[in-house]
Amino acid sequence: MSILNRQKPTAKQWCCVYSVLNLKEKFIFILLIVIFLGSLISWAGLIYISKTKTIPKFGGEYIEGIAGQPQYINPVISKSNTTDEDLAQLIYSGIFKYDNEGKLINDLAESYEISEDKKLYTIHLKEGVLWHDGIPFTANDVLFTFNIIVDPAYKSPDRFNWDGVTANVLDNRTIVFQTEHIYVGLLNNLTFGILPKHIWEPIGPDKFFLTDLNLQPIGTGPYKFSPPIQKDSRGNIISYKLVANPNYFGGKPYISKITFNFYQDDETLIDRFNQKEIMGINSVTAQEMKSIKLIQSVNFHQFSTLRYLAVFFNKTKSVPLAYKEVREALALSTNREEIVREVLDNKADIIYSPILHEMNGFTEDFKKYEFNLDQANKILDDAGWARGEDGIRSKNEIKLEFNLITLNTPELVKTAEFLKNQWEKIGIRVNINSYSGFDIQQNYIRPREYDAVLFGHSMTNIPDLFSFWHSSEKKDSGKNLSLFGDNTTDKLIEESRIEFDEQKRNELYKQFQQKLAEEIPAIFLYSPDYIYPVNKSVRGIEIKNISSASKRFSNIEKWYIKTKRVWK
Repeated sequence: MSILNRQKPTAKQWCCVYSVLNLKEKFIFILLIVIFLGSLISWAGLIYISKTKTIPKFGGEYIEGIAGQPQYINPVISKSNTTDEDLAQLIYSGIFKYDNEGKLINDLAESYEISEDKKLYTIHLKEGVLWHDGIPFTANDVLFTFNIIVDPAYKSPDRFNWDGVTANVLDNRTIVFQTEHIYVGLLNNLTFGILPKHIWEPIGPDKFFLTDLNLQPIGTGPYKFSPPIQKDSRGNIISYKLVANPNYFGGKPYISKITFNFYQDDETLIDRFNQKEIMGINSVTAQEMKSIKLIQSVNFHQFSTLRYLAVFFNKTKSVPLAYKEVREALALSTNREEIVREVLDNKADIIYSPILHEMNGFTEDFKKYEFNLDQANKILDDAGWARGEDGIRSKNEIKLEFNLITLNTPELVKTAEFLKNQWEKIGIRVNINSYSGFDIQQNYIRPREYDAVLFGHSMTNIPDLFSFWHSSEKKDSGKNLSLFGDNTTDKLIEESRIEFDEQKRNELYKQFQQKLAEEIPAIFLYSPDYIYPVNKSVRGIEIKNISSASKRFSNIEKWYIKTKRVWK
């Protein structure tokens, strides 16, 4: 009988094969079956992976730690406390907001028009937006919030943004803002969070800071307050919970719960993070990064900030600093690279101007005073500032010595110490004093009682230079810390505020920066990165630029912890 005509084994006979095999043959048989099944599973898995993709899934809880205490989770007054501002960012919405690149986009606004004379802004609001308690949001809520902000009795820090501006409601979805003076940054000012009129209308200015509503907020944002508030025996808030808003107009957030735990200081905060009690820290400095353990499970998100640090000179208080050659020598002897490397571990951008590279109007078309010790010494020698036996220069019995004040934070104190050492190499003595935020504001900055101050300013994508550099802001409560400005620079600032043509506005910014470089009222040092450590299980954080710490939550509704696979 040929092989082709032989009868094939039946299924029953195949089942009996194993029983007739010897021990070695049985082992080989089982091994082959395991290899076959393993290959089949792997092949099926590879096909599944290739034909599907991972997408976010609703669920999970994110726990973040903050060194601080919430007090007024109220967008009208929250800017005085970064903890309040963080929570308000999640709970409330504005007419506009900043996206993950720091650009202005619609939030509650559906669309808008600006009149030809640039004095009338008509805002059309999104339809179907609900407050967290289910009440419909309307233009009357916007007008109510605006009226509170501009009323001096409520003491909102945003009030000064709205001088000469009025508002009125056309219908439930339309509000009009009219300004006496053209201002290119008006839309940026419309990022304030909106309060619900039906909740806050009975609360007068005398109760505005005292009401429990400041800790039991109702907004239209992606997350809503979830009681109760956990407190310790002394009444300090230790935990504050938020849950996803299923009716959020921007789409239901993926992460179901967000819990904030509060600690007394940064050291305790980092310790709790290392113990995995929390999943993220609101921010850390470059030096604090070194204290974080379990690096493999942490993403250190770094965002560019619209914030800069500079030394501002008060020429009216310090005789030596009134000499331009002294300020020029100080600028040339400032080694920014060393400061950024040693103090910030290279997590900052070196700057020479208040207009940063992320901003409209950034240019390098002005004189930079880059580090050059020889030139700095020569300038002082040529101007007659001679070294004494102690190495400190003087001229006409004027000692080259001044006081430098700053905040008592490790980063700023260390920066001040590096500046002191650098400047003493050219024969200038610097005395450093550091103070708390309240002390430095009330006793030194407001009365302008300082020779020089190392301090920071925050900006927006479209720079408004008025508050920081216009001559009208030289005195309290202005922010012109260098007491800088004349008719020429004031005109450049004023024209830049009303010029809607970006190219023409950038030219004005360039001329202003050239004037700053010529006068040297300040030495611009660096723009620090914002460092945000978060457990790797939290994904979707795609922020690039932020104007303030709370803006790290700009795309919070897109963050996710849980995932699932779906067919492509």
